Amino acid sequence: MAASHRNISSAEIRAAVEHAYEKLRDTTGGKNADYIPYLANVDPKLFGISACLPDGNVISVGDADVTFGMESVSKVPTAILAMREYGALGVLDKVGADATGLPFNSIMALLLEKDRPSSPLVNAGAIAACSLVEPVGDADGKWKAIVDNITELTGTKPEVIQELYASESATDFNNRSIAWLLKDYGRIYDDPEMSLDLYTRQCSLGTTARDLAVMAATIANDGFNPVTDKQVFDPELAPKVTSMITTVGFYERTGDWLYKSGLPAKSGVGGGVLGVMPGMFGIAAFSPPLDEAGNSVKAQLALMQIMDELGLNIFAASRLCVCG
Repeated sequence: MAASHRNISSAEIRAAVEHAYEKLRDTTGGKNADYIPYLANVDPKLFGISACLPDGNVISVGDADVTFGMESVSKVPTAILAMREYGALGVLDKVGADATGLPFNSIMALLLEKDRPSSPLVNAGAIAACSLVEPVGDADGKWKAIVDNITELTGTKPEVIQELYASESATDFNNRSIAWLLKDYGRIYDDPEMSLDLYTRQCSLGTTARDLAVMAATIANDGFNPVTDKQVFDPELAPKVTSMITTVGFYERTGDWLYKSGLPAKSGVGGGVLGVMPGMFGIAAFSPPLDEAGNSVKAQLALMQIMDELGLNIFAASRLCVCG
């Protein structure tokens, strides 16, 4: 049977975003990450949603312009940067693209699959990806490349939240163990301490739901940023990035998330969630309280509500497009 076709208007998307915000704005549940002191003190009532359409139109509600820690969502742009520099197959060989089925900071996952750190979207793979960033051996040059790449993806230059960076650096004992285990396995490609610091700094970058929506739209539009009108990365990399987000975006809860939402998405313990609907739009939501796996409770509910109202699912046979 032929696949069905229908258009979704920008007005429908706006309405779905606004409905989700109004429905969920007073919802409670979950708690802020408390193993990083800075995150424990973020206002748990903050809540924002933003969607970026193929024409560059950005729809935002609530606290979509409030700055928060990018945290694990930062793994997505650095995975893109590594692919830009080494190609999709190069990253597959040096890091991998497998789901671990374990928590994002799992040392056990690395012990079980010591030939490579599984994916750039878990801590071990993200530290390895930071070690890959060129120029090798140059911390300042690497950091500039990381920030410039995010700036191209979002259209906004991010700044480090210094209090968060200090808080992260003082509590990153688990990640330090991962970095040196990668060194032992020959799966880190620059100085371990430098690579760990780059990873910690990128997690401490400030972002907004609006910025993440634009980044997601750039991925959804085959590497073309619809806000800046610039081609950021090769179109052939977009499905590779989206596949990683699809398989690892919510760590050990990824299967449950996809089953319920049908949206490739990446979470961070700062409360942000970035979602990619290929060929249609990028979307993001922000709310600090997390579930036990470290994923924002309210952001998940908001994105599921929007997908349900629009009748969208990446696995559905229907072909849809966004019209004016």
